[in-house]
Amino acid sequence: MSWQIHRAVHVLKQGGLIAYPTEAVYGLGCLAHFHNTIERLLKVKQRPVKKGLILLASDLSQLDNYIQPLPPDILAKIRYTWPGPITWLLPARNHIPTLITGQHNSIAVRISAHPVVNELCRRSQAPLISTSANLSGRSMTYSAFEVRKQFDDQLDYILNAPLGRQDKPSKIIDALSGQVIRS
Repeated sequence: MSWQIHRAVHVLKQGGLIAYPTEAVYGLGCLAHFHNTIERLLKVKQRPVKKGLILLASDLSQLDNYIQPLPPDILAKIRYTWPGPITWLLPARNHIPTLITGQHNSIAVRISAHPVVNELCRRSQAPLISTSANLSGRSMTYSAFEVRKQFDDQLDYILNAPLGRQDKPSKIIDALSGQVIRS
């Protein structure tokens, strides 16, 4: 597994687009500072920019440049759920491109409980853009084989490893309003 993570991190740092296992499904991702790769991800997935994307991190400090400072009570609520399968919508800093936030003033972020995701972010020393590894409107993918079937040779690397133990993608909650966006 170590060589696969090493290879994936190398591809990410070169501005590549990868697929990798998450808690419940395969994800597509790239490093958040490669805007041209984010554009490529959206094109490959056929996903509208307006929807926005998720940022995955190995720890909260990796998100400092992306989210506005949070009140202590909100921060405590979020930390209680991480690492884990809860994605929080948090106020985005003003400089975050719409490629990431979509039509929103917030940004979706998560500290994943999946060891592969954490290791990718830790070794890359950066958050990872994430969206499900499927063409928009098509079935989620649960294996490297299914990813390859949908995307053929459009990705730079597919990290073949087991999914986590969740049976559905992460719950998404707006941290300020408490509204559940996806259960």
